[in-house]
Amino acid sequence: MKSFTTSLLAAAVLATLPAVGAAEVRVGVSVGATGPGASLGIPYRNAFEILPDTLGGEPVRYFILDDGTDPTNAARNARRLVEEDKVDLLLASTSTPTSTAISEVAQQFKVPQISLSPVTADAIQNNPWVFSVAQPVSVMMGAVVDHIKSNGGSTIGFIGFSDSWGDLVLNGTRANVDEDNTMEIVAEERYGRNDTSVSGQVLKVMSARPDAVVVGGSGTPGALPHVSLRDRGYEGPIYHNHGVINPDFLRVGGKALEGGYAPTGPVMVAEQLPDDNPIKEVSLAFKKAYEDKFGENTLNAFSAYSYDAYLISDAAVAKAKEKAEPGTAEFREALRDAIESTEELVGTHGVYNITPDDHIGVDQRAAVLVTIENGDWQVVP
Repeated sequence: MKSFTTSLLAAAVLATLPAVGAAEVRVGVSVGATGPGASLGIPYRNAFEILPDTLGGEPVRYFILDDGTDPTNAARNARRLVEEDKVDLLLASTSTPTSTAISEVAQQFKVPQISLSPVTADAIQNNPWVFSVAQPVSVMMGAVVDHIKSNGGSTIGFIGFSDSWGDLVLNGTRANVDEDNTMEIVAEERYGRNDTSVSGQVLKVMSARPDAVVVGGSGTPGALPHVSLRDRGYEGPIYHNHGVINPDFLRVGGKALEGGYAPTGPVMVAEQLPDDNPIKEVSLAFKKAYEDKFGENTLNAFSAYSYDAYLISDAAVAKAKEKAEPGTAEFREALRDAIESTEELVGTHGVYNITPDDHIGVDQRAAVLVTIENGDWQVVP
């Protein structure tokens, strides 16, 4: 698997060659660069500024739109990208509700979609045109439940978004709890992405006296329950999910987050990985390229998801172009089939093996449990 640096060098060489007979690949991107998910959507979008200008050896044009973290806007963007811009591939979007909305358009128009965030179970299991680079929530929350159990915890309080992301985190936690009859979720509370207070929900969770609290939020709004729990005197461990792994979350939550836990993809702690881990080289190369562009300590998990989507697309386009020309229905179908045959592709968040039965394709290598120490993420031994 070629590294990010190799990809950049290859793109530079290709750019000097005459584009005789070159067929342009058109890629539609929709991100939540504004709205409640902006702290995630902006880094997702930033990654496209440092990608090579080819895909599978062909010139590529990215059509990037902002959906405002709104499902209706996301679906509208997807229709525009497919019907007006004639894209061959959708890389979208950056929240579960918006990605799920786009999945319906992808299926209707038979355009492959690689979601940059998790989508609902129905969308990923019942739609042959939808894939995702984000780890299954059940895999990530398995690392959380295992850690709670290993530290003697048996009861969990939950407070999460009142939308499909909150549902995914709750269900992912519950799936792991249900495997062990010694553990129980004793409180379930919800809040909106735009809420400014969760005092009522926090008091209800605390009244259940859980051994640990799991927060089902993402981005900067994911810090609100954690801060409120500490303000109210809760002293137990607080766990998040991989939707909070970005600098803005740490900035907004500040010192109140110290000692909190979250699962993440390997990219966020690449320097702490053993040298024989294949993900380490790819992650470090991406980190260098990203921070060369956006500054020191700007690496985040979300831009890395965009890069993994690029890696999968790059390999798939190289296969699909052997069967059909970009811009045709035949190419889109060949591209879908090529994505579905991805094998041992090393990314920043995991090693991808995508099959007809698994449109995500990562295993336990994609999850690392981290804790917050001195305002940064550290691997939990």
